[in-house]
Amino acid sequence: MDPALIFCPTLACPARGQTGQGNMRIHSRKDRRFMGTECHKTFSATKGTAFYRLRTSAETGSLVITLMAHGCPLQALGVACGSDERTVAGWLGRAGVQGQAVQGHLVEQPRDLGQVQADEIRVKTPGGVVWMALAIMVTTRVWLAGEVSAPRDMPLIRRLIERVRAWALHRPLLCCTDGLCSSIRAMRETLRDPVHTGEQGRPRLRPWRNLCMAQVVKRSVQRRVVDVERRLVEGTPARVEMLRRRSQGDGVINTASIERLNATLRERLASLTRRGRALARRSVTLQHGMSLIGTVYNFCPPQASLAAVGERTTPAMAAGLTDHVWTVRELLAFPVPPPRWTPPSRRGRRSQALQRVIARWCS
Repeated sequence: MDPALIFCPTLACPARGQTGQGNMRIHSRKDRRFMGTECHKTFSATKGTAFYRLRTSAETGSLVITLMAHGCPLQALGVACGSDERTVAGWLGRAGVQGQAVQGHLVEQPRDLGQVQADEIRVKTPGGVVWMALAIMVTTRVWLAGEVSAPRDMPLIRRLIERVRAWALHRPLLCCTDGLCSSIRAMRETLRDPVHTGEQGRPRLRPWRNLCMAQVVKRSVQRRVVDVERRLVEGTPARVEMLRRRSQGDGVINTASIERLNATLRERLASLTRRGRALARRSVTLQHGMSLIGTVYNFCPPQASLAAVGERTTPAMAAGLTDHVWTVRELLAFPVPPPRWTPPSRRGRRSQALQRVIARWCS
């Protein structure tokens, strides 16, 4: 138990989320509890992880979630570990929330994306059909974002593109999608910035420079692809080819990376299996499963397509997010720090005590 590696999770503490500042001490070694020297609040060492207040042992929970992340249905896991199916579903919710937190803290950072591919998965549920929209960075194979919605409409695609835009630097970018028309419209309306001229009124929105868009339209006959049409929507052919070669190497414009990710999700998420009985009854279950599988896909299993980067390389290692292959237990036990404390906005002069706290923790 090293206090220098622990941060205070108390939201009212001015030192929350900061490590190595001498603001933590050990409260109880037997119970594995720490105390913040600023707020004098105690908390467990598992606070902020998927194991917080878990009544089952960490070994059993890690084993069950590992099997769950590789396609084992909840019903079979409940029978195997002697637990109720609702208990196992609760573990899936814990793992999904932890995956969302790790994804937001480590992956969702501004970076040069190069080429992004997006696609949707049709998911059959007892109440109808639900769509799952996904985006991937081709260069490192990092899963970027995912959204779940009942209709396959413009708001679904817009939410996905907005999440991609949040961590995309203003560098040359190539976006490849399927033949869905709303994808092109959503990218055109989302990937643009206001132009401030100093005049009154709403500023004019200008699309990103060096933004290229392409579509890969497949025509099928009796569930067999018979023709593939590649459309260049935005950008010059020379720039599109340069971006494609930089991220993909040899070949042509395609959506192979996102289709491999779709196949991985269908293989490892039991509720996405075609003609299966493990259907998801709620969209939040699909959201948690997608977050778990996507985060495990980024950090845990090495990929053969990244063998040129190094031996046993994961997408997170190729993106520079980590230097080793993670286990599922390490992913579940990773503490995600809360956002830094900000001084309260009050009218009048701040007290000297508050000024000292701001100078200590906000500098």
